[in-house]
Amino acid sequence: MITSKQKLIVVSCVAVWAGSLMIQIGLLLWFGFNLEPALIDSLISATTITAACYIIANNLNYYQPRKERYFYIIIWGLSLAAISLTVNRYVMQYIANDKSYLAFLDLSLPIRFCTNSLIIAWVAIMQVLWNTLHDQKENEQRKTDAEKLAREAELYNLRQQLQPHFLFNSLNSIIALIGRKPDEARNMTFQLSDFLRGTLRKDDQQLIPLKDEIEHLKLYLEIEKVRFGHRLETTIDYPEDCEHCLLPAMILQPLVENAIKYGLYDTTGNVQITIRAKKEDNGLFIAIQNPFDKESNRPHKGTGFGLRGVQRRLFLLFGRTDLLQTQHTAHIFTSNIKIPQT
Repeated sequence: MITSKQKLIVVSCVAVWAGSLMIQIGLLLWFGFNLEPALIDSLISATTITAACYIIANNLNYYQPRKERYFYIIIWGLSLAAISLTVNRYVMQYIANDKSYLAFLDLSLPIRFCTNSLIIAWVAIMQVLWNTLHDQKENEQRKTDAEKLAREAELYNLRQQLQPHFLFNSLNSIIALIGRKPDEARNMTFQLSDFLRGTLRKDDQQLIPLKDEIEHLKLYLEIEKVRFGHRLETTIDYPEDCEHCLLPAMILQPLVENAIKYGLYDTTGNVQITIRAKKEDNGLFIAIQNPFDKESNRPHKGTGFGLRGVQRRLFLLFGRTDLLQTQHTAHIFTSNIKIPQT
């Protein structure tokens, strides 16, 4: 398979051969020489200089000297220019019958040497620049691939943290219900099984429609309602045009869990958790609200995975740190999340 570097070498050599041939024929005819010796000389000269250019370009394709050794390229170029002239002069003395033309050829050797050196230098510089740009592009691609793999690995790690975090909480609730409410414990076990089955199906889906995310969230809320009974009340409200908006799988569950944690754990009455979504300015906006009393609310020990994990996932997926915002008034805590829609 011909690579882009090899194509560049071939195109450069063809350009050198054609350009040298036409320019030299034109100059020799302009100086008043006959067509036959001018054509023969031009063909030999163009062929030898093209061969020299091919040699140095092909070598640079496989060997790229360090910056402090660029003088090697100069030595190669001068040597190839001298060799091409030597071959040209040696062949012409057996082909050309016009001694005056041979005398002109000897007189023009310094100019031809300078010209050949410049042509070889042009090809060498073009090859070095091409190799440098190509290597930079490959390095940037490797860096991008490495960053992508690291980002995907971290996202996977965050997803793997989420499942046991919720699982441990649910198992603790089931254990608490087994003794006093075995039927509810059995029901909660079935619901947990359905929830985890749905979670496993979503492992390979980075972004899912809001409708699917809400359906999965409802399974989680049913489990929590077994724990808290009639105390937990939820409202989910979003227009139809939001159903097919995409968002990261299971991005809402930690936020809702956080709302339940701070809304229910320090109260004895009913608590309303509200989830609202809307589509606006090429973005999906979701607000999760729960009751909050700064004076009576006590800090809870935990993994700290909830809000921090969600914010980290959003940054890894969208490269922004402003997609999750929280605010609270005297009695309401709100988590606002924005998911860009392409």
